[in-house]
Amino acid sequence: MKLEVLDWSAAQARVMPLREAVFVLEQGVPASIERDAFDTVSRHAALYGVDDVVIATGRLLPDGHIGRMAVAAAHRGSGLGSQVLTALMDEAVRLGMAEVCLNAQTHACDFYRRHGFVEAGEVFMEAGLPHVSMRRVLHPA
Repeated sequence: MKLEVLDWSAAQARVMPLREAVFVLEQGVPASIERDAFDTVSRHAALYGVDDVVIATGRLLPDGHIGRMAVAAAHRGSGLGSQVLTALMDEAVRLGMAEVCLNAQTHACDFYRRHGFVEAGEVFMEAGLPHVSMRRVLHPA
């Protein structure tokens, strides 16, 4: 498998089919809010499976916010989300960020805790789904 961190012009056509499948079709997030203005200024991780199809993705905003973490249903639980998250944290370190944050869907909090994230607030609703803010301090390599 190949993992790349790309700008939006290179990532868009590659990551959007997966994001739409996970967020819009599976989770019912309106398509009108799934894609936003932050895409163009973010760095996007793309992990490819067979036939160069993206099977896991996530993005890193310039302020250190990680989001749009998605793994294809058939590949969940196989460590691909960890690979994407690690790549985004490595990119944040490369860009000189001291901390990353994210709004985790509550069912995914244990996943992020295993990667050193801690809760930083109360549960709130975003796109009709319960979330909690989480943070992690980064240590340069």
